[in-house]
Amino acid sequence: MGHHHTSHPAGGAPGVVLPVLALLVCAGGYLLLVLRARRRNPVRAWSPWRTAAFCAGVVLLAVALLPPVAPFAHRDFRGHMVQHLLTGMYAPLGLVLGAPVTLVLRAVCAPRARRLTAVLHSAPARLLTRPPVAVLLSAGGLPVLYFTPLYDTAMAHPAGHWLVHAHFLLSGCLFAHAVAGPDPAPARPGVPARLVWLGCAIAVHAVAAQLMYGGFGVAVHAPASEVRGGAEIMYYGGDIAELLVAAALVATWRPGPPFRTARPPQAAGAAVRVTARRLLPGRRVRHRPRRASRSTVPPSPYRERPGLLRPHKGVAARRIRTRVTAEFADDIAEASAPAAAPQAARPTAVNADGQVRAAGAGASNAA
Repeated sequence: MGHHHTSHPAGGAPGVVLPVLALLVCAGGYLLLVLRARRRNPVRAWSPWRTAAFCAGVVLLAVALLPPVAPFAHRDFRGHMVQHLLTGMYAPLGLVLGAPVTLVLRAVCAPRARRLTAVLHSAPARLLTRPPVAVLLSAGGLPVLYFTPLYDTAMAHPAGHWLVHAHFLLSGCLFAHAVAGPDPAPARPGVPARLVWLGCAIAVHAVAAQLMYGGFGVAVHAPASEVRGGAEIMYYGGDIAELLVAAALVATWRPGPPFRTARPPQAAGAAVRVTARRLLPGRRVRHRPRRASRSTVPPSPYRERPGLLRPHKGVAARRIRTRVTAEFADDIAEASAPAAAPQAARPTAVNADGQVRAAGAGASNAA
């Protein structure tokens, strides 16, 4: 830890005019999109709370990038830490809560909305919006910046200073979107997982601030009092910002529908038929007739005899089957018995009187 803080001029008039113009363009473009979304769908109006959140984020960016905070950040490490918190934690939360992606999807035409949706569902976008990647880019950049010579190198050039601001802003927006953003994110996990990653970010901020306060491995060339003051600002200011992120996560969380068991296929088909009848009360729902069975099994006797019952399992079924069998025992025996052989024709004879008689009858009478 050295005894001087690397500083450079704020950039004069361009350093003030360019940020003002950029912020005005952002705020004006957002308001124009709000008006266009209302024209396209007057019934579904845009929430004024989202507009207020986005405007608050723009105002916080203006406070961080304009005097008096910007000149103070160039000559004092504590001012730099205030600028870091505003551009990397507080302003991104307001910008993300404004839901700019949802607003753009509502305001543009359908083909452009499809192209934007395809970009959001691409592999790089899904990778960047994962909470582990967002935590690595936002909180993981603190040790790289403050415990290596990168901070002094970046502060020695105006371009490096603006690159640090851009990294803080973009990584902060990415972290706020991945954890508590209202915009759609295909790769966003559930609320418990996001709370875990938020806890990881809080731990990284706290450990980095404590190491910086104790002067362990800090590579910032600034007076010890400034470094300790900046560590305190980072510790307490970071905790407040992360509590706001947790509150935004709870406020924007919408529980999913309750779990429902899957219906059996027959019940699902019946529900579909009932729904079709309700939707089309004047028309009958036609169903495709079932195909006839091609099996060679002979027809069942129970179809021919309606009085007979099919054999079933169980005590009561056995009693019914026994009673029915006893009732139709004669019919069943007659149907199952083989046909009787026809009697042989008895020989006949004609007597002298012309009467027909059996052949054995005359012998018996003669006897």
